[in-house]
Amino acid sequence: MIKQTAGRDSLGEFAPEFAHYNDDILFGENWNSGGIDLKTRTIVTVTALMSSRITDSSLGYHLKNAKNAGVTREEIAALITHAAFYVGWPKGWAAFNMAKEIWTETESSDMNDDMARHASEMIFPIGAPNDAFSQYFTGKSYLAPVSASQVGIFNVTFEPGCRNNWHIHHADEGGGQILICVAGRGYYQQWGKDAVEMKPGDCINIPVGVKHWHGAAPNEWFSHLAVEVPGKNTSNEWLERVSDEQYSSLQ
Repeated sequence: MIKQTAGRDSLGEFAPEFAHYNDDILFGENWNSGGIDLKTRTIVTVTALMSSRITDSSLGYHLKNAKNAGVTREEIAALITHAAFYVGWPKGWAAFNMAKEIWTETESSDMNDDMARHASEMIFPIGAPNDAFSQYFTGKSYLAPVSASQVGIFNVTFEPGCRNNWHIHHADEGGGQILICVAGRGYYQQWGKDAVEMKPGDCINIPVGVKHWHGAAPNEWFSHLAVEVPGKNTSNEWLERVSDEQYSSLQ
């Protein structure tokens, strides 16, 4: 249940009627009425404030409400990303700058110091252990869906030394993948070419039919957005591991 006293605390003497409407009507009645649950109300409110370009302490308050109502880092990241396409990209950045500080205080209890430090450097969540694809990785990776419709976008995080196997994206039409580094330092390598270092802001376009791998630098965490380019009859062919000899040549 939401209870509010900010109106009376700030304006009780100067504008008692406004304070009454704020504390008793808006938060006392509207926020606690039926129809939708509290978590949904917080999501609607955050979206409404973003669309109205209100990114001051009011948004911060309601982001904290959302967190307390059970909205996870993954959910708030997906919510802001989705809303930003409709209400404006700069508003998304402003909301993320606030949400990042609020949600950094959560799930970090299960992280070591280096992992938590890496998580604090990016606006996207680290996500859950990437167990479904662990057989194709050397070392531990994590996966956080950012967009699961229209265009698939996933934040993939690699612990130091982690890399995926050599692999090839296939498609009859379109297809391929785009990598955008969002935190840390890593590498991308095409078969027969030197590895390319990736730092925040770097973008790699991977066409179909190209054998390649990507992953973290030996002593640093690394996260990139993996954008699945839509296509016809797309598939992913997993191949051999990147050998220790191949990987150890990286700096």
